[in-house]
Amino acid sequence: MANLIVRHLSKSFGKTRVIDNISIDVQDGEFCILLGPSGCGKTTVLRLIAGLEHQDGGEIYIGDKEISDLSPRDRNIAMVFQSYALYPHKNVYDNMAFPLKMNKIPKQDIEEKVLKTSQLLGLDEFLKRKPKELSGGQRQRVAIGRAIVREPQLFLFDEPLSNLDAKLRGSMRVELARLHQKLKATILYVTHDQTEAMTLGSRIVLFDKGKIQQAGSPSELYHKPANLFVASFVGSPQINLVEGSVRFHGKEAAFTAGNFKFTIGNPSALSDYADKPVVVGIRPEALTPGDGPIRGELEFIERLGPETILYLDVDGTRIIAKAPSGYEGHRGKKISLQINERGIHFFHNENRIDF
Repeated sequence: MANLIVRHLSKSFGKTRVIDNISIDVQDGEFCILLGPSGCGKTTVLRLIAGLEHQDGGEIYIGDKEISDLSPRDRNIAMVFQSYALYPHKNVYDNMAFPLKMNKIPKQDIEEKVLKTSQLLGLDEFLKRKPKELSGGQRQRVAIGRAIVREPQLFLFDEPLSNLDAKLRGSMRVELARLHQKLKATILYVTHDQTEAMTLGSRIVLFDKGKIQQAGSPSELYHKPANLFVASFVGSPQINLVEGSVRFHGKEAAFTAGNFKFTIGNPSALSDYADKPVVVGIRPEALTPGDGPIRGELEFIERLGPETILYLDVDGTRIIAKAPSGYEGHRGKKISLQINERGIHFFHNENRIDF
Protein backbone atom coordinates (compact mmCIF):
# COMPACT_ATOMS: atom_id res chain seq x y z
CA MET A 1 0.00 0.00 0.00
CA ALA A 2 0.98 3.66 -0.30
CA ASN A 3 -0.29 7.16 0.39
CA LEU A 4 -2.29 9.21 -2.11
CA ILE A 5 -1.45 12.85 -2.81
CA VAL A 6 -3.72 15.07 -4.92
CA ARG A 7 -2.54 18.62 -5.61
CA HIS A 8 -4.58 21.49 -7.11
CA LEU A 9 -6.85 19.20 -9.12
CA SER A 10 -9.30 20.88 -11.50
CA LYS A 11 -11.80 19.63 -14.05
CA SER A 12 -14.44 21.29 -16.22
CA PHE A 13 -17.07 19.82 -18.50
CA GLY A 14 -17.81 22.46 -21.10
CA LYS A 15 -18.18 25.75 -19.21
CA THR A 16 -19.06 24.05 -15.92
CA ARG A 17 -16.25 23.85 -13.34
CA VAL A 18 -16.86 20.52 -11.61
CA ILE A 19 -13.63 20.25 -9.60
CA ASP A 20 -12.07 23.50 -8.44
CA ASN A 21 -8.42 23.39 -7.37
CA ILE A 22 -8.71 20.70 -4.67
CA SER A 23 -5.89 19.03 -2.72
CA ILE A 24 -6.27 15.80 -0.74
CA ASP A 25 -3.79 13.68 1.22
CA VAL A 26 -4.70 10.10 2.13
CA GLN A 27 -2.15 8.48 4.41
CA ASP A 28 -0.83 4.95 3.94
CA GLY A 29 -3.43 2.57 5.40
CA GLU A 30 -6.01 5.30 6.00
CA PHE A 31 -9.76 4.91 5.42
CA CYS A 32 -10.62 8.37 4.08
CA ILE A 33 -14.17 9.37 3.18
CA LEU A 34 -15.09 11.84 0.43
CA LEU A 35 -18.53 12.98 1.59
CA GLY A 36 -20.98 15.33 -0.07
CA PRO A 37 -24.43 15.71 -1.64
CA SER A 38 -25.33 14.09 -4.93
CA GLY A 39 -23.93 15.93 -7.95
CA CYS A 40 -21.18 17.78 -6.04
CA GLY A 41 -18.30 16.19 -8.01
CA LYS A 42 -17.24 13.33 -5.70
CA THR A 43 -17.35 10.60 -8.34
CA THR A 44 -15.48 12.82 -10.80
CA VAL A 45 -12.62 13.05 -8.27
CA LEU A 46 -12.43 9.24 -8.15
CA ARG A 47 -12.52 8.97 -11.93
CA LEU A 48 -9.67 11.48 -12.23
CA ILE A 49 -7.58 9.54 -9.70
CA ALA A 50 -8.35 6.25 -11.47
CA GLY A 51 -7.47 7.73 -14.88
CA LEU A 52 -10.98 7.30 -16.32
CA GLU A 53 -11.10 11.07 -16.87
CA HIS A 54 -8.18 13.44 -17.43
CA GLN A 55 -7.73 16.50 -15.26
CA ASP A 56 -7.47 20.02 -16.67
CA GLY A 57 -4.85 20.88 -14.07
CA GLY A 58 -3.11 19.48 -11.03
CA GLU A 59 -1.06 16.41 -10.12
CA ILE A 60 -1.82 12.98 -8.63
CA TYR A 61 0.79 10.91 -6.79
CA ILE A 62 0.79 7.45 -5.26
CA GLY A 63 3.72 7.42 -2.90
CA ASP A 64 6.54 9.27 -4.64
CA LYS A 65 5.34 8.39 -8.14
CA GLU A 66 3.29 10.83 -10.21
CA ILE A 67 0.50 9.00 -12.02
CA SER A 68 -1.32 12.01 -13.50
CA ASP A 69 -0.75 10.98 -17.12
CA LEU A 70 -0.59 7.20 -16.76
CA SER A 71 -3.26 4.96 -18.27
CA PRO A 72 -5.75 3.40 -15.81
CA ARG A 73 -4.14 -0.05 -16.03
CA ASP A 74 -0.73 1.37 -15.16
CA ARG A 75 -1.85 3.15 -11.97
CA ASN A 76 -2.20 0.03 -9.77
CA ILE A 77 -5.55 1.23 -8.47
CA ALA A 78 -8.68 -0.87 -7.92
CA MET A 79 -12.10 0.76 -8.11
CA VAL A 80 -15.37 -0.67 -6.75
CA PHE A 81 -18.48 0.76 -8.40
CA GLN A 82 -22.01 1.35 -7.15
CA SER A 83 -23.40 -0.94 -9.88
CA TYR A 84 -21.07 -3.87 -9.01
CA ALA A 85 -20.00 -4.11 -12.72
CA LEU A 86 -19.92 -7.93 -12.66
CA TYR A 87 -19.95 -10.06 -15.80
CA PRO A 88 -23.38 -11.78 -15.78
CA HIS A 89 -22.20 -14.78 -17.84
CA LYS A 90 -19.21 -15.53 -15.57
CA ASN A 91 -19.44 -17.26 -12.20
CA VAL A 92 -18.05 -15.77 -8.99
CA TYR A 93 -14.64 -17.42 -9.42
CA ASP A 94 -14.21 -16.14 -12.97
CA ASN A 95 -15.41 -12.63 -12.08
CA MET A 96 -12.82 -12.42 -9.32
CA ALA A 97 -10.11 -13.98 -11.45
CA PHE A 98 -10.73 -11.81 -14.50
CA PRO A 99 -8.28 -8.94 -13.75
CA LEU A 100 -5.55 -11.46 -12.92
CA LYS A 101 -6.10 -13.33 -16.19
CA MET A 102 -5.95 -10.05 -18.09
CA ASN A 103 -2.54 -9.40 -16.48
CA LYS A 104 -1.41 -12.92 -17.46
CA ILE A 105 -0.86 -14.05 -13.88
CA PRO A 106 0.02 -17.80 -13.69
CA LYS A 107 -3.03 -20.04 -13.24
CA GLN A 108 -1.83 -21.48 -9.93
CA ASP A 109 -1.30 -17.99 -8.48
CA ILE A 110 -4.76 -16.92 -9.67
CA GLU A 111 -6.37 -19.89 -7.95
CA GLU A 112 -4.48 -19.21 -4.73
CA LYS A 113 -5.43 -15.50 -4.67
CA VAL A 114 -9.10 -16.09 -5.53
CA LEU A 115 -9.54 -18.85 -2.94
CA LYS A 116 -7.80 -16.82 -0.23
CA THR A 117 -9.91 -13.74 -0.98
CA SER A 118 -13.17 -15.70 -1.24
CA GLN A 119 -12.53 -17.16 2.23
CA LEU A 120 -11.82 -13.69 3.59
CA LEU A 121 -15.15 -12.44 2.22
CA GLY A 122 -17.20 -15.56 3.02
CA LEU A 123 -17.73 -16.33 -0.67
CA ASP A 124 -15.96 -19.70 -0.92
CA GLU A 125 -19.25 -21.66 -1.11
CA PHE A 126 -20.58 -19.40 -3.92
CA LEU A 127 -17.66 -19.59 -6.37
CA LYS A 128 -19.63 -21.52 -8.99
CA ARG A 129 -22.69 -19.28 -8.87
CA LYS A 130 -23.57 -16.60 -11.40
CA PRO A 131 -24.29 -13.02 -10.22
CA LYS A 132 -28.05 -13.43 -10.74
CA GLU A 133 -28.02 -16.23 -8.15
CA LEU A 134 -26.56 -13.96 -5.46
CA SER A 135 -28.07 -11.39 -3.12
CA GLY A 136 -27.16 -7.72 -3.43
CA GLY A 137 -24.73 -7.98 -0.52
CA GLN A 138 -23.05 -11.05 -2.00
CA ARG A 139 -22.69 -9.35 -5.40
CA GLN A 140 -21.05 -6.37 -3.72
CA ARG A 141 -18.64 -8.71 -1.90
CA VAL A 142 -17.69 -10.26 -5.27
CA ALA A 143 -16.96 -6.77 -6.65
CA ILE A 144 -14.82 -6.02 -3.58
CA GLY A 145 -13.08 -9.40 -3.93
CA ARG A 146 -12.24 -8.69 -7.56
CA ALA A 147 -10.51 -5.52 -6.35
CA ILE A 148 -8.67 -7.25 -3.49
CA VAL A 149 -7.14 -10.04 -5.62
CA ARG A 150 -5.27 -7.40 -7.64
CA GLU A 151 -3.39 -6.30 -4.49
CA PRO A 152 -3.51 -2.63 -5.58
CA GLN A 153 -1.75 0.24 -3.88
CA LEU A 154 -5.03 2.12 -3.53
CA PHE A 155 -8.72 1.20 -3.32
CA LEU A 156 -11.40 3.59 -4.63
CA PHE A 157 -15.01 2.95 -3.59
CA ASP A 158 -17.81 4.81 -5.38
CA GLU A 159 -21.06 4.66 -3.34
CA PRO A 160 -20.71 0.86 -3.01
CA LEU A 161 -23.63 0.39 -0.59
CA SER A 162 -26.24 2.70 -2.09
CA ASN A 163 -28.04 -0.12 -3.97
CA LEU A 164 -28.51 -2.19 -0.80
CA ASP A 165 -31.43 -2.04 1.63
CA ALA A 166 -30.95 -0.48 5.06
CA LYS A 167 -30.28 -3.77 6.88
CA LEU A 168 -27.68 -4.89 4.34
CA ARG A 169 -26.00 -1.47 4.38
CA GLY A 170 -25.53 -1.81 8.12
CA SER A 171 -23.98 -5.28 7.89
CA MET A 172 -21.77 -4.30 4.94
CA ARG A 173 -20.43 -1.30 6.87
CA VAL A 174 -19.26 -3.72 9.54
CA GLU A 175 -17.70 -5.99 6.90
CA LEU A 176 -15.87 -3.11 5.23
CA ALA A 177 -14.47 -1.93 8.57
CA ARG A 178 -13.33 -5.48 9.34
CA LEU A 179 -11.70 -5.81 5.91
CA HIS A 180 -9.84 -2.55 6.35
CA GLN A 181 -8.48 -3.69 9.71
CA LYS A 182 -7.26 -6.95 8.18
CA LEU A 183 -5.84 -5.58 4.93
CA LYS A 184 -4.45 -2.28 6.30
CA ALA A 185 -5.47 -0.90 2.91
CA THR A 186 -5.37 2.70 1.70
CA ILE A 187 -8.96 3.57 0.84
CA LEU A 188 -10.69 6.63 -0.61
CA TYR A 189 -14.42 6.05 -0.26
CA VAL A 190 -17.13 8.23 -1.82
CA THR A 191 -20.58 8.51 -0.27
CA HIS A 192 -23.46 10.95 0.24
CA ASP A 193 -24.52 9.02 3.37
CA GLN A 194 -23.24 10.67 6.53
CA THR A 195 -23.87 7.50 8.58
CA GLU A 196 -21.39 5.61 6.37
CA ALA A 197 -18.96 8.51 6.59
CA MET A 198 -19.12 8.88 10.37
CA THR A 199 -18.88 5.14 11.11
CA LEU A 200 -16.29 4.06 8.53
CA GLY A 201 -13.89 6.95 8.08
CA SER A 202 -10.92 7.83 10.24
CA ARG A 203 -11.00 11.13 8.33
CA ILE A 204 -13.69 12.85 6.28
CA VAL A 205 -13.24 15.30 3.41
CA LEU A 206 -16.56 17.13 3.02
CA PHE A 207 -17.11 18.29 -0.52
CA ASP A 208 -19.64 20.61 -2.18
CA LYS A 209 -19.86 22.44 -5.51
CA GLY A 210 -16.42 21.25 -6.57
CA LYS A 211 -14.64 22.50 -3.44
CA ILE A 212 -13.52 21.05 -0.13
CA GLN A 213 -15.55 22.60 2.68
CA GLN A 214 -13.73 20.93 5.58
CA ALA A 215 -11.43 17.97 6.24
CA GLY A 216 -10.97 16.31 9.62
CA SER A 217 -12.06 13.52 11.90
CA PRO A 218 -15.80 12.73 12.18
CA SER A 219 -15.75 14.34 15.63
CA GLU A 220 -14.15 17.55 14.32
CA LEU A 221 -16.74 17.98 11.56
CA TYR A 222 -19.58 17.38 14.00
CA HIS A 223 -18.36 19.42 16.96
CA LYS A 224 -16.42 22.17 15.13
CA PRO A 225 -18.10 22.73 11.73
CA ALA A 226 -16.16 25.25 9.64
CA ASN A 227 -19.23 26.81 8.06
CA LEU A 228 -22.99 26.62 7.74
CA PHE A 229 -22.86 23.99 5.01
CA VAL A 230 -20.81 21.62 7.17
CA ALA A 231 -23.02 22.23 10.20
CA SER A 232 -26.22 21.54 8.25
CA PHE A 233 -24.91 18.54 6.29
CA VAL A 234 -23.36 16.62 9.19
CA GLY A 235 -25.73 15.43 11.88
CA SER A 236 -29.07 13.65 12.07
CA PRO A 237 -31.52 15.05 12.98
CA GLN A 238 -30.26 18.19 11.30
CA ILE A 239 -28.88 21.06 13.35
CA ASN A 240 -31.23 23.92 14.22
CA LEU A 241 -30.19 27.14 12.44
CA VAL A 242 -31.72 30.46 13.51
CA GLU A 243 -30.82 33.91 12.17
CA GLY A 244 -30.63 36.70 14.71
CA SER A 245 -28.22 39.01 16.51
CA VAL A 246 -26.11 39.26 19.66
CA ARG A 247 -27.23 42.01 22.05
CA PHE A 248 -24.95 43.18 24.87
CA HIS A 249 -26.20 44.58 28.19
CA GLY A 250 -23.14 45.55 30.18
CA LYS A 251 -20.99 42.44 30.52
CA GLU A 252 -23.84 40.09 29.65
CA ALA A 253 -25.03 39.14 26.19
CA ALA A 254 -27.97 37.34 24.68
CA PHE A 255 -28.83 35.89 21.29
CA THR A 256 -32.13 37.31 20.05
CA ALA A 257 -34.37 36.33 17.15
CA GLY A 258 -37.88 37.55 17.92
CA ASN A 259 -39.05 35.54 20.94
CA PHE A 260 -36.25 33.03 20.47
CA LYS A 261 -33.80 34.29 23.11
CA PHE A 262 -31.16 32.89 25.41
CA THR A 263 -28.23 34.19 27.46
CA ILE A 264 -24.72 33.52 26.12
CA GLY A 265 -22.32 31.95 28.62
CA ASN A 266 -19.11 33.24 27.02
CA PRO A 267 -20.05 36.69 25.67
CA SER A 268 -16.47 38.00 25.23
CA ALA A 269 -15.95 35.59 22.30
CA LEU A 270 -18.76 37.38 20.44
CA SER A 271 -17.89 40.99 21.31
CA ASP A 272 -16.84 41.74 17.71
CA TYR A 273 -20.27 40.68 16.46
CA ALA A 274 -22.47 42.87 18.66
CA ASP A 275 -25.65 43.88 16.78
CA LYS A 276 -24.36 42.20 13.61
CA PRO A 277 -26.37 39.48 11.85
CA VAL A 278 -25.30 36.02 13.06
CA VAL A 279 -26.70 32.52 12.79
CA VAL A 280 -26.85 30.27 15.81
CA GLY A 281 -26.66 26.52 15.29
CA ILE A 282 -27.91 24.26 18.08
CA ARG A 283 -27.67 20.47 17.84
CA PRO A 284 -30.99 18.75 18.71
CA GLU A 285 -29.36 16.80 21.56
CA ALA A 286 -28.38 20.16 23.14
CA LEU A 287 -32.08 21.03 23.52
CA THR A 288 -34.05 18.99 26.06
CA PRO A 289 -37.35 19.52 27.89
CA GLY A 290 -36.84 21.37 31.17
CA ASP A 291 -36.72 24.73 32.84
CA GLY A 292 -35.03 26.75 30.08
CA PRO A 293 -35.30 29.93 27.99
CA ILE A 294 -36.79 28.47 24.82
CA ARG A 295 -40.54 27.92 24.80
CA GLY A 296 -42.55 26.43 21.97
CA GLU A 297 -45.49 24.28 20.94
CA LEU A 298 -45.07 20.59 20.10
CA GLU A 299 -45.97 19.91 16.45
CA PHE A 300 -44.81 16.31 16.08
CA ILE A 301 -43.17 13.57 18.19
CA GLU A 302 -41.01 10.73 16.84
CA ARG A 303 -40.74 7.87 19.31
CA LEU A 304 -37.68 5.90 18.21
CA GLY A 305 -37.30 3.52 21.14
CA PRO A 306 -34.04 4.60 22.82
CA GLU A 307 -34.83 8.29 22.29
CA THR A 308 -37.62 10.66 21.34
CA ILE A 309 -37.35 13.44 18.73
CA LEU A 310 -39.45 16.55 19.34
CA TYR A 311 -40.48 19.03 16.63
CA LEU A 312 -41.60 22.39 17.99
CA ASP A 313 -42.88 25.71 16.67
CA VAL A 314 -40.97 28.48 18.44
CA ASP A 315 -42.29 31.84 17.31
CA GLY A 316 -42.74 30.55 13.75
CA THR A 317 -39.39 28.73 13.63
CA ARG A 318 -39.18 24.92 13.44
CA ILE A 319 -36.94 23.65 16.25
CA ILE A 320 -35.87 20.03 16.78
CA ALA A 321 -35.05 18.77 20.27
CA LYS A 322 -34.42 15.41 21.90
CA ALA A 323 -36.01 13.74 24.92
CA PRO A 324 -35.42 10.43 26.71
CA SER A 325 -37.28 7.26 25.80
CA GLY A 326 -40.76 7.27 27.30
CA TYR A 327 -41.14 11.06 27.22
CA GLU A 328 -44.78 11.98 27.78
CA GLY A 329 -46.05 14.73 25.55
CA HIS A 330 -48.64 15.42 22.88
CA ARG A 331 -49.19 17.63 19.89
CA GLY A 332 -50.19 21.16 20.84
CA LYS A 333 -48.54 21.05 24.26
CA LYS A 334 -46.40 24.06 25.15
CA ILE A 335 -43.05 23.15 26.70
CA SER A 336 -39.78 24.84 27.65
CA LEU A 337 -36.35 23.71 26.50
CA GLN A 338 -33.07 23.93 28.35
CA ILE A 339 -29.83 24.42 26.40
CA ASN A 340 -26.50 22.64 26.74
CA GLU A 341 -23.98 25.24 25.55
CA ARG A 342 -21.58 22.56 24.28
CA GLY A 343 -24.00 22.00 21.41
CA ILE A 344 -24.14 25.68 20.35
CA HIS A 345 -22.29 27.15 17.35
CA PHE A 346 -22.27 30.71 16.00
CA PHE A 347 -21.71 31.75 12.37
CA HIS A 348 -21.17 35.08 10.63
CA ASN A 349 -21.15 35.39 6.83
CA GLU A 350 -21.60 31.59 6.80
CA ASN A 351 -18.28 30.94 8.59
CA ARG A 352 -17.84 29.60 12.11
CA ILE A 353 -17.08 31.97 14.99
CA ASP A 354 -14.72 30.39 17.54
CA PHE A 355 -16.83 30.26 20.67
